Amino acid sequence: MSPFSEFLHSIRVRHGLRQVELAKLVGYEQSYISALEVGLKGPPTEEFVERLTAAVPLTKEEQEALRAAAQASHRKLVIEPDAPADIYWLLRDLRGEVEHLTPAQVRMIREVLAFRGAMHESREPARRLKRRTSMEAPM
Repeated sequence: MSPFSEFLHSIRVRHGLRQVELAKLVGYEQSYISALEVGLKGPPTEEFVERLTAAVPLTKEEQEALRAAAQASHRKLVIEPDAPADIYWLLRDLRGEVEHLTPAQVRMIREVLAFRGAMHESREPARRLKRRTSMEAPM
């Protein structure tokens, strides 16, 4: 299930609502709520999230977590057309393996991505080498 599916289900259960009751509160069909909860529908529209936060009393932290879960639940990845070919090959390999990744492998990939971010934060500015002019010959 997607992060949004899990979060929506937990919100509904915590507030003691049946799907049909939540659907009525937000102005959507019960079948749509069901499809969101089981992950058949992709992430909801911003309108749905707004209606949900207006209809169900959520803390500010819960509202932020709800939006984050919706954003994390996108199933498609779009890359820039001028991305290096290595990126295309990496994504092809990942598509072929993503359904078979173990939790440990997922953690490792996420750690690598976090490490990359940490490298950018701690990177010292590159030192520029002074170019030699044609007059300066090595000795």
